[in-house]
Amino acid sequence: MRAGQARLAIDCGSATTTAVLAWPDGSWSPLLFDGDPALPSAVLVAGDGSVVTGQRAWQAATADPQRFIPRPRLPVDEQVSVADVQVAPADLVAATLRRVVDEAHRMAGGPVEDVRLVVPAGWGPRRRTWLRQAAHRAGLAQPRLVEAPVAVASDALASGVQLPVGSVVVVCDLGAGVEVSVLRRGPAGFEVLSTLADPDAGGDAIDAALTATLLPDGVPAGDGWALTASLRTAKHALAGHAAVAVPVPSGPAVVLNHTAVEQAARPVLVQAAGLVRDAVDAAEVDPATIAALWCVGGTAQMPLVADVLAAETGLQPLLVPDPAVASARGAADAGGLTTEQTASVGEPMPTVWRAVAIGVPGFASLALVSHALFTPTWHSGLIRDWAFMNWGEVAMASVFAVIACLAAGTVLGSTLAARTDSGVAMSAGAQVATGILTSAWLGVAVVGMYAVVGSQYIDTELGAFLRWTMLPVVPMLVVAMVLALIAFRQWRTPRGGWSDFLAFPVTSVVTATVGMMLVQWSLPATYAPGMEVWLGVGQRVGGVLIGVGVITALVSGLWLRLVMGVPFAILTATLVGRYNTGTVAGLYIVAATVWWLGRLWTRILYTAPAQPRRSLPLPGPPHP
Repeated sequence: MRAGQARLAIDCGSATTTAVLAWPDGSWSPLLFDGDPALPSAVLVAGDGSVVTGQRAWQAATADPQRFIPRPRLPVDEQVSVADVQVAPADLVAATLRRVVDEAHRMAGGPVEDVRLVVPAGWGPRRRTWLRQAAHRAGLAQPRLVEAPVAVASDALASGVQLPVGSVVVVCDLGAGVEVSVLRRGPAGFEVLSTLADPDAGGDAIDAALTATLLPDGVPAGDGWALTASLRTAKHALAGHAAVAVPVPSGPAVVLNHTAVEQAARPVLVQAAGLVRDAVDAAEVDPATIAALWCVGGTAQMPLVADVLAAETGLQPLLVPDPAVASARGAADAGGLTTEQTASVGEPMPTVWRAVAIGVPGFASLALVSHALFTPTWHSGLIRDWAFMNWGEVAMASVFAVIACLAAGTVLGSTLAARTDSGVAMSAGAQVATGILTSAWLGVAVVGMYAVVGSQYIDTELGAFLRWTMLPVVPMLVVAMVLALIAFRQWRTPRGGWSDFLAFPVTSVVTATVGMMLVQWSLPATYAPGMEVWLGVGQRVGGVLIGVGVITALVSGLWLRLVMGVPFAILTATLVGRYNTGTVAGLYIVAATVWWLGRLWTRILYTAPAQPRRSLPLPGPPHP
């Protein structure tokens, strides 16, 4: 084998350490330690200062428990005292890493240069630096750090899971403790939205509960680590037996069965499920939009895990293949997708309804501009007749034209990005950005055409039409330029993809359009004897509908729309009149611009503040 082409990924967990060697062709192999891919992270400091690792450390713990350290991955500032001698935890972790490196060199046939270390997502800079120092002491020069939930999600993609850009997933890592992370997929990778950890909701807590159940009078003196090792072995043996005898070194053996394990594990898993709910709340995402709940870690292999998490969270948990090595395999990019395959799941294909809904603002724009040009109020002049235009209707027609063009261009770009056979030699982000820019300039061309055709048809100066068609759409065009830049640079992708991001509320478009057309119909009230009452009612109703359209664009939620919409609709109904249709239209244009800015802020620019993350302290040994 050519060691220089191999990739080594190490997941140095608090209870076990796993490692994977991956190759450029996508093949991979787990490293085996004493015939097992899971190397216990526990160490024992011998009298001569050497460090014993793995199963040998557990075996020696019975004879020399004071020198045994089951969880050497301690907080940065904590020291370990062994036989009144201070030992740096980094040296203890380095001993385990050194054993992994030696096995990797043997398996690869030489040194492996590309090394990745898996770290919990909740670790800050100090703990990450500490792990780098431990790796350096183990002989690893420049390892790359990969967050555990990101590695698990990457491994899922490599295995063929279809996960569009913008999807949200939850990774529940059940090992000695539990760490739950919520991630959103972007075009360039996964973004961790929240991470919470609890050392009392994993395998160590289950072992402690089992010990208390089997030995209600307490663990006999000197039996702590030997009993813990026996209990771990018995739990694995239950996979093929109804009951297993657990030897107690200084007393009679006790019987362990599935009922006892479930009774001890259920409260712990309920606590882990609560952490899943808390992490989802901290990420500020709708649980209904979560695409998957993936479970990894040794404890996740218990059959009870899926039942408890499903009942307590409402999500359907899925145990990833080979959960013990999933993080290491994902960090090593084992079985990674090709560029073409990755692009195929990059941008979600727009729905049929989303594509059809583009026509609503487009038809609304054509209806408004046609209505404004065909129904002006004509006045006699000294030289020629002149038309009194409803400039507000022209402005709203221009805004809807730009909205329709942007939605159409983005759906086109998203559709191209979602296809593997599009034949376009551009990234998904570049295709979406091209769609946004092209549609923005198409919108400018359409409203410019409105101005030219309108000025010629009404036989008036072009400047007035340009002011009422071009100026209202300038803020939207600026936002569109920003969105195109974000899409092209692939900084972030909004949840649901770009086509969903630019989906302007159809209800707002319809109500505002009908309202403005009613206002235009009622303008000649002073020139229609006998129709004053009806035209006045139409004018007020039109003002109410425009107000409803404004609130529908600005506010979500039925009750909030009712509370805010009623007084605002009364205001616009009072305000609307012959000489201030432009003012009422301006209110709607401001609302539409604020809607765009709000989407830009809440879905792209703003990120939720980091939630306090609980560290994973070292559980102490069972007390005798």
